[in-house]
Amino acid sequence: MVGSLFSPVRMGAVILSFALTSCAALQSGKPVEGKVKNVVLIIGDGMGPQQVGLLLSYARQAPHGVLADRTTALDRMMGTGRMGISLTYTGDSLVTDSAASATQLATGVFARSEMLGLDVDGNVPENIVEKARRLGKMTGLVSDTRITHATPAAFAAHQTHRSQENDIAEDLLASNADVMLSGGLNYWIPEQANDPASEVHKQLKEWTGNSFRIKSARKDRKNLLAMARQKGYTLVFDKAQLQQAKGKTIGLFAGSAMADGIEETRLRQDERHVEPTLREMSAQALKILENHPQGFFLMIEAGQIDWASHRNDTGLLLHEMLRFNDTLDYVLDWAAGREDTLVIVTADHETGGFGFSYSAADIPPPARLPGAAFAGGKTFQSNFNYGSPEILDRLYAQQKSYHEIFLEFDRLPDEERTPLQLAELVNRFTRFGITEAEARRILATEANPYYREGHVSLGEKTVPKIDANDAFFVYQKENRENLLAKAVATKQHTVWATGTHTGTPVFTFVKGPESLLPPFAKILHHTELGRLLWGALQE
Repeated sequence: MVGSLFSPVRMGAVILSFALTSCAALQSGKPVEGKVKNVVLIIGDGMGPQQVGLLLSYARQAPHGVLADRTTALDRMMGTGRMGISLTYTGDSLVTDSAASATQLATGVFARSEMLGLDVDGNVPENIVEKARRLGKMTGLVSDTRITHATPAAFAAHQTHRSQENDIAEDLLASNADVMLSGGLNYWIPEQANDPASEVHKQLKEWTGNSFRIKSARKDRKNLLAMARQKGYTLVFDKAQLQQAKGKTIGLFAGSAMADGIEETRLRQDERHVEPTLREMSAQALKILENHPQGFFLMIEAGQIDWASHRNDTGLLLHEMLRFNDTLDYVLDWAAGREDTLVIVTADHETGGFGFSYSAADIPPPARLPGAAFAGGKTFQSNFNYGSPEILDRLYAQQKSYHEIFLEFDRLPDEERTPLQLAELVNRFTRFGITEAEARRILATEANPYYREGHVSLGEKTVPKIDANDAFFVYQKENRENLLAKAVATKQHTVWATGTHTGTPVFTFVKGPESLLPPFAKILHHTELGRLLWGALQE
């Protein structure tokens, strides 16, 4: 199947298309196909058409939406850009994970799920960061997750499994990418950093301003930060340090994951915030890279769209999409008027199978309408409840993610972890309340039907009880969050199909010199999209 769809013959047709377009561009005086200096790739992790639809619905329909002009950065891209569709499956499966999908984008070859920077057989292809450096360009990786997580790692690491984050950190350092900004400090510091009396612990507390916990995830004495300084990197750990950074920079702003989208919304409202936002990291990366005479490749990941979707947390998902939108707006402002830059926006896959839906609950009463067809006292009666746009405002009003709500619940003394207390927390921090009875169902447990001893996700003997499609809710420690989503689904008019990824094709938006755009505005596979990215880098 792989060979027939993406054969050398078909690849040759793609290359021929590039060549013909390049000739036409030369004759018209437009920029030559494939001859931009800079390529900016923005990945919305988990951002399928459904997640894009949530952002667009909020922009256009929310009665009190925060996007004043009711347009999004994606609208701006489509003003003079193009849109295509890309398939995400791997070389051996229907559905991808982030490691394989990002590898396919970074290398242009088929990969296998959960492997990083390797082809489907386990060989080591060149990735786009390595190619860009070979061409004399600067390179950068930015993520709001952690720099050793699957998507950023796939652009600079080669490992047999995405879980090998200590080895991934070493690969990232060895890649010599000029800018790396994200969370994930824990994978860069030696195990003795866990000792508060150690010199390295004291030094790290000073460097980070004690703004987050120091806890090494390593089982060795390797200090990758010291190695990075020897290689000429500037190390930064907060917003103020980042804004002063020049040249090669590694910024690690959290021990593991950075703040979620709801928390970042609060950060943006306080200029004194310490942890930089995704937009601020992206802005500084561009500032560092933009003056390099040979140009650059920059990958920016809005990674927590995926996490919100895994947990079926619609309010958090909205904030993650707005964080993505805010970052893309900045990148488009930076790129405005430049003829030397290509901006591509896509997703590695869709997560969760999200959608708004109509229901049989709370059908609106008959309505008197002013139109001529309803003259004489006729009323209109809808058969179903199609949902009010006011729901969008209530989603935005969520004050804590489901994950944070359950963390707060779990910190309570044993005797206080009751269904009533869970209902109180949910009702305090969200606008879609639950009853004590609903909370009791959320907290109900059962013997794990998929138990596998020692498994990272399936290793719990007792798990939350999910009555339908339980095999698709594999992150069992977080399944209470999926059950909470189910409890409020009717009120939110939301449906979620799964707690994992789907094979839904994703959008690709592209903006830049007109001569460069047509090959992207097609139905592609991510391997083809990856090769188009390679082709866009100036030889």
